[in-house]
Amino acid sequence: MSDFLHMGGYGVFIWASYGVSALVLVTLTVISLRNLKKIERELAPLEEARRDARRRGNIRQEIE
Repeated sequence: MSDFLHMGGYGVFIWASYGVSALVLVTLTVISLRNLKKIERELAPLEEARRDARRRGNIRQEIE
């Protein structure tokens, strides 16, 4: 097991690169999720206003 972790003398560099990669992926995931929540909060009132306008008949229904 020690030989596997040591990886022929390059273990420090290999494990450090895995650690940095994992940190970058986690950071990007957290940033993306925060941005998603922010955009959803900004979009919710606009979607509600559009629903209300459709109920009042101010916006023509789109034909799909």
